[in-house]
Amino acid sequence: MARYAAIDIGSNSVRLAVAEADVGKTPRTLAVDREVTRLGESVFTAGSVSREAMTLVEGALARFRRTYEGLHIDAARAVATSAIRDAANQEEFLVRASGAVGIPVEVISGVEEARLIHDGVQAAWPHRDQSVLMIDIGGGSAEVIVSDLGRMTAAVSKPLGAVRLTELFLRNDPPRAEDLVRLHAFIDQKIGSMMRKTGEVVVDRVIATSATAAAVVCAANGVGRREREAADRMRATTAAVERLVKELAGEPVAARRKVPGIGLRRAEIVVAGAAVLLRLLRAYGAKSVYYSTAGVRDGIIADLAARRAGAELSRLDREQRRIIEGMARKFGIEVEHARKTAELAGTLFDALKPLHGLPAGCGKLLEAAAHLADIGHYVSDMGHHRHSYYLVANADLAAFTAEEREVVAQLCRFHRRSMPAARHVFYQKLPPATQRQVLRMIPLLRLADALDRSHEQRVENLEIEMQEKKTVIALSSGAGMNLEIWAGERAAEVFREVYGQELELRRRRGR
Repeated sequence: MARYAAIDIGSNSVRLAVAEADVGKTPRTLAVDREVTRLGESVFTAGSVSREAMTLVEGALARFRRTYEGLHIDAARAVATSAIRDAANQEEFLVRASGAVGIPVEVISGVEEARLIHDGVQAAWPHRDQSVLMIDIGGGSAEVIVSDLGRMTAAVSKPLGAVRLTELFLRNDPPRAEDLVRLHAFIDQKIGSMMRKTGEVVVDRVIATSATAAAVVCAANGVGRREREAADRMRATTAAVERLVKELAGEPVAARRKVPGIGLRRAEIVVAGAAVLLRLLRAYGAKSVYYSTAGVRDGIIADLAARRAGAELSRLDREQRRIIEGMARKFGIEVEHARKTAELAGTLFDALKPLHGLPAGCGKLLEAAAHLADIGHYVSDMGHHRHSYYLVANADLAAFTAEEREVVAQLCRFHRRSMPAARHVFYQKLPPATQRQVLRMIPLLRLADALDRSHEQRVENLEIEMQEKKTVIALSSGAGMNLEIWAGERAAEVFREVYGQELELRRRRGR
């Protein structure tokens, strides 16, 4: 599966998630990180991101970058939400944030934020046969989303975030009665506007996301903050939420911090956030609410997976393919065999990424080598792999760097016979990191070439399953594959040598 990184720059905190994901499969989380920045405090009071907040966000984003770069992701997306939508110094913030995180940071609308929340919840907790009302209460805004049979049918975003409302209405500790009256009136006015857009809805379930929802549902159930992940899909009745909101509103911050489920920093803003949640539950006539850990980050990852973002990085672009196939034809290569080998190599590269751990860009070099591995036959059938190396290493391969050309040449050199050793001078001259890349691509190229040993494109499909100590590849074909199985089993020796895993090939009849 492909690896994706999602960065959510919210009004209260910045969050990172890195996961392996594919359409229709449950994502596998590789890393998560979070830092409370209170980015929205200065925006909602002074109109701009403060220097202190900007520096804090930059530091967190730089840390996120080190994390995701170390995991060799295929694609990433970083979004900023409510606070940055409102910030007068938005442009400066985006320049600095983009530089820190290593990719462009985009400001998304409230509706796009709602779409990502919806997709994140549906990916983590599918409701394909039900109608669901989703509520997300962030630091700067709140989103209400109506989902019917897995599709978002309505979405509204309003400035009802916990940080924003705390800064506007709740500056006293504990809140004064008149402060709460003003807060509730403001919330109700915005909810009324929301309901005019969504209309009255009849749903099977109400799901709330975000840290505010986590704190409320956990506190209502007596679940400590450290056990918050266990609260995923936990239910709280509206009556229990109402009792909790009354309790929290009457206590100072110090007392709120002692309530199970309410974190030290969350205690400062939970009164406003919980009030929004309660009044939304009342307005929509909900008897209870479920909490989901999913959110914007999960939606970003689901969206990237659906679009196969980054897949282009592991495949030759149009110009590169034209150049490579032109060279292959020049030296008499069977184009159909070369294309099939490249296709199989690409499938193996994508499916076995957790095993080889190579950056996406290596995929296109593997594809190029699959096209050119046999060009040495043009010089001589004896030791043709060595001739292939010479021809590629000395070719004028436009659209490739000198380093990329050398990697392709090395792969052609080692696509058969011996593996890299001390006597291979040109291999030993490569930087250690490049040597590792070549070494870990050799088994993939040899296996791909073996699976079209007949040059008749008999293998129609590969189904690859990675087990703890073994990789199983099921081959689908409507024709006999004896030659391919035999050649693949020989290539399995190198697979075991490089990856330390057994390789099993199975037949699966094509339809």
